[in-house]
Amino acid sequence: MTTEDKEQLNRQMDVIVQRAANSIGYPFATDFNYSELYPLLGYSLNNIGDPFIESTYKVSSRALEREVLAFFAELFRAPKDNWWGYATNGGSEGNLYGLYVARELYSRAIVYYSTSSHYSVPKSIHLLGMQSIIIRTQANGEMDYEDLEASIKSNRQRPVIVVANVGTTMTEAKDNVATIRQLLKDTAINSYYIHCDAALAGNYLPLLEEDPTFDFAHGADSIACSGHKFIGSPMPCGVVIVRKNYKDRIGQPVPYIGSLDSTITGSRNGHGPLFLWYAIKKYGREGLVQRAVESVSLASYTQSRLQAAGIPAWRNRNAITLVFPEPALSIRAKWQLATEAGQSHLICMPGVSKETIDHFVDEISIVPSKKDAEESGEYMLSY
Repeated sequence: MTTEDKEQLNRQMDVIVQRAANSIGYPFATDFNYSELYPLLGYSLNNIGDPFIESTYKVSSRALEREVLAFFAELFRAPKDNWWGYATNGGSEGNLYGLYVARELYSRAIVYYSTSSHYSVPKSIHLLGMQSIIIRTQANGEMDYEDLEASIKSNRQRPVIVVANVGTTMTEAKDNVATIRQLLKDTAINSYYIHCDAALAGNYLPLLEEDPTFDFAHGADSIACSGHKFIGSPMPCGVVIVRKNYKDRIGQPVPYIGSLDSTITGSRNGHGPLFLWYAIKKYGREGLVQRAVESVSLASYTQSRLQAAGIPAWRNRNAITLVFPEPALSIRAKWQLATEAGQSHLICMPGVSKETIDHFVDEISIVPSKKDAEESGEYMLSY
């Protein structure tokens, strides 16, 4: 490596450190410390194949991956003797897998998903060659169940696949799986599958609510969630849990890896589940509950601070996402605020401090909003 290369690397490191300090618009926990695991970064951990079947490639973290999956299966109240899962590279892969399983069960089904669904959902539908209908949402981002019912009744001769959101991207709205399941029963639909995109809230909602209405106990057939969001990881990762009797329709033996090809990818990251295992063991369930409570408490504090500053911020129940009118571009750029249709949000992930929130509120209070700045001709185009 040349001197110039080292200088370029150092500059990039400085930029990353600076930008990480102001990152409050995307759902990534930043308070993790995996230094005890750093020696394992010197090894190529590959969990190729089925996590429950050992491979001829032994440099893996499969044993720890299985413990992580068991933790999430219990968290999601999966049937004790009828669940399966694997560690993914994030929620998008989990959504693709859930829809893949659903398609193998019901090849003629129509997929119903809302306008607030993550962009990975229509992309997965396109990749899988499935038919779909987009459902309207309520003002808070939750699915419009009347529109869902009407759409299903118009196509009652076809099996139904519903993608329920458990923490939408912009407003962290949660679709009620219990309501969806009852709706399917009321409309006499017998062939159906419910997949939950719980990438954001799936980690902490079961810790905050005694009876979360999105899990297997309420009718979910598969649930995908991210690990790098609430728990935190230096690399994207996640898990997908599915009813095992449905998954058993998928998977082909591959002799030279000594395992089943039952996942989306071939080679699978073995470091991701290692980080998740470490965090789960470090915090324990009680520690994760406290982590969730602190995030919700910070969200409440942030809402109060923004409203006191004259900014009409709001959030859904038990949400750590604050939604408010989009501010000036200089604010959105510095604080990396996700913005859509005139609304921005910030997310009170673990690692975000009150001091950071105070600094943000102080800045947004003195910089004209996008609308005011445009009207006065003071709209800043860059940060």
